[in-house]
Amino acid sequence: MSAFLADTSYLLSQDFVQTTLVACALLGVLSGVMAPLIVLRQMSFSVHATSELALMGASAALLFGFNVGFGAVAGAVVAALVLAALGLKGQQDSAVGVAMSFGMALSVLFIHLYPGNSNQALALLTGQIVGVSAQNVMLLAGTTVLVAVAVLVLWRPLLFSSADPVMAAACGVPVRTMALVFAVLVGIASAQSVQIVGALLVMSLLITPGASAAQVTANPKLAVVLSIVFAEVAAVGGMVLSLAPGMPVSVFVAFISFGIYLVCRVIGRVRG
Repeated sequence: MSAFLADTSYLLSQDFVQTTLVACALLGVLSGVMAPLIVLRQMSFSVHATSELALMGASAALLFGFNVGFGAVAGAVVAALVLAALGLKGQQDSAVGVAMSFGMALSVLFIHLYPGNSNQALALLTGQIVGVSAQNVMLLAGTTVLVAVAVLVLWRPLLFSSADPVMAAACGVPVRTMALVFAVLVGIASAQSVQIVGALLVMSLLITPGASAAQVTANPKLAVVLSIVFAEVAAVGGMVLSLAPGMPVSVFVAFISFGIYLVCRVIGRVRG
């Protein structure tokens, strides 16, 4: 234990680790803001498919020498728009399945063809927070502000169309537009999460905090606050715990998120 604490303390004093802490904190805010609405709209499966296509965009950017962050965002946004458009026609499940398998196949191809360091390509699957560059941190900061402001401005119509789309449409809320806008926001958030926790466990940050908050409160605003707190604990805590053993950060993020969810389930059950 003493060696673990000493190694962790030493690594936390390094500049690149402090940069990753900032990235984790930003990702906690980004995913925490989105997670309750994703859970409310029952988009968990869609988020997984979007992350697979974000992986496709990131791996393509890696192969062709472009910025991985921009590649992931481009792939995820296009995927989210396509899934939202098909989902509006009542084909959501099949569309998600088709997009997920296609995106994963292309990702495997691009990673296989990548001539550089294979660990860099593998990090897109499992996450590698210490590999996030200062440029990607700036992109993450801009993305977090953009998504948070968009959710704040569109909070009422987004919440109404998420909770009861039929009634919202009857009251004049542009449900179709809200679905497309939210799909773009999900795509952007998924793309940023892929770079840190990897495509395989992106749901641990974009879904689990919102699902945990839903177990202990029915207040939408309080759910967002709790979701941000849970996401911050999972992202920052997972990153700190992963330093000494040198394991992928996604492992610890997933464990912490799952532990928080179990505690919230127990609290919700006790409170009835």
